[in-house]
Amino acid sequence: MLKLKQEQKLQQKLSPQQIQYIKLLQLPTLALEQRIKAELESNPLLEEGAEEEETPLEETLDGAPESADTETASEPEAAEAATEEEASVDYEEEIDWEELFNNVDDLYGYKARVDRSEEDEERRELPLPARPSMIEHLREQLILLDLNETERLIAEQIIGSIDEDGYLRRPLESIVDDLMFTHGISVTEEDVERVLKQIQRLDPVGIAARDLRECLIVQLEALPEDTPGREVALRMLREAFKDFTMKHFEALQRKLGVSEVALKEAYDLIQHLNPKPGEGDLIPQQNYIVPDFTVTYEDGEFIITLNSRNAPQLRISRRYRQMLEQMAAAKKKGKRVNGLDEKTRAFLKNKLESARWFINSINQRRQTMLKVMKAIVELQEDFFKYGEGHLKPMILKDVADRIGMDISTVSRVVNGKYVQTDFGVYELKYFFSEGLATESGEEVSNKEVKALIQRMIAQEDKRNPLSDQKIAELLAQQGFKIARRTVTKYREQLGIPVARLRREIVLDNRPTETKRSKT
Repeated sequence: MLKLKQEQKLQQKLSPQQIQYIKLLQLPTLALEQRIKAELESNPLLEEGAEEEETPLEETLDGAPESADTETASEPEAAEAATEEEASVDYEEEIDWEELFNNVDDLYGYKARVDRSEEDEERRELPLPARPSMIEHLREQLILLDLNETERLIAEQIIGSIDEDGYLRRPLESIVDDLMFTHGISVTEEDVERVLKQIQRLDPVGIAARDLRECLIVQLEALPEDTPGREVALRMLREAFKDFTMKHFEALQRKLGVSEVALKEAYDLIQHLNPKPGEGDLIPQQNYIVPDFTVTYEDGEFIITLNSRNAPQLRISRRYRQMLEQMAAAKKKGKRVNGLDEKTRAFLKNKLESARWFINSINQRRQTMLKVMKAIVELQEDFFKYGEGHLKPMILKDVADRIGMDISTVSRVVNGKYVQTDFGVYELKYFFSEGLATESGEEVSNKEVKALIQRMIAQEDKRNPLSDQKIAELLAQQGFKIARRTVTKYREQLGIPVARLRREIVLDNRPTETKRSKT
């Protein structure tokens, strides 16, 4: 049975201006620069540059007696004015140019301010020269090889098949098939293997290897034969690669029949090889971190600066501003502006609103970001004064409560943003961490505990690295009651391998008796 039901609901919907502000808020400095450039290209009413000297309004309007007031008209006044105009001017019934224009004067004087000093200008980074990609670098070296036409095609196919980390993971059979399909030439896998060996010895040596073992062997073979540890290292990789990866040093000594000194020499030699030749160079990339904020501590106070040097100054176009003035004046007189049809007027109205929203959103973004950064500095005052080791527990809610904004807003500001401090560049996310209570009841950041774990591992005996359980016990002795699984989680977040894989061959001057008793 169908029933009609009437109920009231209160719903909150975001306006287009709010959506634009939210999108701009989450953009870092470089992305904001691109967004502003795109807006300048799409909206003719926006332009960049310093303010120009204004032409007197009387000259612009050819003696028009009145000008638009710089105060924004109230809603009742705007509605009343619109009603009066509707009776006499039909073509303006949906476009209140005077109300729009009243908002323009405020915007015209506003510029997205740029925090730039002469010293900053002098310290601008010089552009780096372009450099060829790794693929181009390899192709340039092919001329050094004595290759015939078929071998050159094979080499081109191999180079084009190299992965981003410098490895060739495609089967040689697939390369053979590709050559037949694309060039109509018939070659064997042995032909491809022969060319591959030559490419692997180009710069960087080991490029196009099919696995880590082959990559390291190629680099060792390219070393002079009298290189200390070279022969033992080659035997280690060829005869006992699994024991090498697992760091089973005692087993390696037995299998290779070498002393601990010779094993360490060979192992250290391998450690200095490049496991991923060409990583990050196959496609030229230049990733820079441009700090969004700068925080300095001078004369007992913090100076917080928002980096806006990549955001050009914005204003409403003077040319279109004069056109709007003419429309406002003509409307008061009940006249139509020559040469402007209804579509043109509607276009200008939409672009004016868009420009106003955009400039206001830029300004609002600036204010919000500074509020959030100021709150972070206040909550982490000791860190910005003294640096590492003084980080306090802090979550997004702490900042949101302090500035009276939503947690989602703070999250958008923090995400992907960086700050330049007196102690280095940090991502804003770095300052947020959960708290851990010590035995004395004091709360410390889990980042401090991670730093402590990192220091313990850096100072451990590399012959017998600390297990996660042992680290947990040592932390407990210092007042941190942390479970072993928590230590494991923190260690993995730090990118530190398990104890077994941290073992190293350490030679010392201990007496022979001590060495024998330990073995």
